[in-house]
Amino acid sequence: MRNQPKRFLVMCLAMAASHLFAQDRPNVLFIVCDDLNTHVSTSDYPYISTPAFDELAENGMTFKRAYCQYPVCGPSRASFLSGLYPESSGVINNTADIRDERPDTVTMPQAFREQGYWTAATGKIFHNPKVDPGEAVWDERAFFTNDVMPLEKQARKEFEAKHGSIDKRENKKLWKEFLLGYAPQTMNQKPGWGPSGLTDEQHRDGKNAQQAREWIQNESYGDKPFLMAVGIHKPHVPFLAPYKYFEKYPKEGLAFDKPPSNFWDTVPKSSISKRYEGFGFELAVEKDDLRREYMQAYHACISFIDAQIGSIFDDLKENGLWENTIVVLTSDHGYQLGEHAMWGKVTLFEVCNRVPLLIRAPGQTTASSTSQGLVELVDLFPTLADLCGINTPADLQGQSLVPMLRDPNASGKDVVYTVVSRGKNLGKAIRTDRWRYSKWVDGEELYDLHQDPEEHHNLANLESHSKTLGMVRNLLKDKQREAVEFR
Repeated sequence: MRNQPKRFLVMCLAMAASHLFAQDRPNVLFIVCDDLNTHVSTSDYPYISTPAFDELAENGMTFKRAYCQYPVCGPSRASFLSGLYPESSGVINNTADIRDERPDTVTMPQAFREQGYWTAATGKIFHNPKVDPGEAVWDERAFFTNDVMPLEKQARKEFEAKHGSIDKRENKKLWKEFLLGYAPQTMNQKPGWGPSGLTDEQHRDGKNAQQAREWIQNESYGDKPFLMAVGIHKPHVPFLAPYKYFEKYPKEGLAFDKPPSNFWDTVPKSSISKRYEGFGFELAVEKDDLRREYMQAYHACISFIDAQIGSIFDDLKENGLWENTIVVLTSDHGYQLGEHAMWGKVTLFEVCNRVPLLIRAPGQTTASSTSQGLVELVDLFPTLADLCGINTPADLQGQSLVPMLRDPNASGKDVVYTVVSRGKNLGKAIRTDRWRYSKWVDGEELYDLHQDPEEHHNLANLESHSKTLGMVRNLLKDKQREAVEFR
């Protein structure tokens, strides 16, 4: 009994020290968009306005050359959340679950939660609810859907007047076919597009932003630092947004490049993704009007999500959290909008692999700084852990970007690496400062990105580039060995 007061005092001091340590650690707001390419102002795309991206860039660092490890949602997210290349994570398609492939893997939110952070997520962070670990890594978790569009309500009214309830078993297939043909906005997960007829707040991304703001306003994190992950759904198909965002981008003002007419005679056929068919295109056959419809809608979606992201920034500032919160804003991969006649993802072209990446780390980053260094999304876990004093698993394959955050002139990686499946095989690509090289089962691609940034001229078959080919082949072999190190 004599020692109880002493023990109590020690316990109180320990709790106080822990509380002070928690207060000293920065918060993290981690925002990941879905299918967002570099059509944002911070990536020097001149045809679109993204004020929230600009604001973050003005307060932090913009990485001009950041690359995903797999241009599909599930494998990319499993990669950057685990800090592992896809070949080591085991997730090389949208159905695999890293918990099955590597049961002992500790993901980024799990590491933060186990080491004293309050963790919360809204929207799509892991690929879908089935592979999301839920309460195993999150203190709070939220998913939302769009409200029903007025167009869908009108379509249902017309259908049921003729056929009866859509809930009848015999009507289910007929209703689906009717809805698909009713208007492009009602095409569900097919590449539909158009004004939604909804307000910002009725879209799932408006709801995601509001949920993040409520956690901030209500101080749901208590006396802990927080890791708050916001999964922004757009500009994923269908390209739906409120009408006011479409008005910003008249279709006749859109600009894009076209590849040489013989381009697909010069590259391996494995580099083709047939997703263009779902968008209503034929290979190498331009449909100017349809392309402009999609691009306008895609850009409208970007402006819409930019507004939602800006509202979260406003709440951080209004609640006194801006100066102690690290903000990361990125995308899971890029996206093709007709470049090389490709649509969607699942290619190894630059527009599909490169992503926007902005980081603001108070006390670490210089306002309005930029880095031209090559970096990868697999670097995000070790970077945030480094900034927040989090111990990481021994098998992380990314590297901390903190030296680059502190010094914009610091060099990045010599090589970045991206893969994508073609049946049972993987197409593999590396990007160096100058070259992009891809190897497929049926051939190779080599582009001089200093001279040919649009990747219109494949140099792999030219004898004059045999020395360069030898160099990039060796670099790819080295990267492959590194990528499978922990498999």
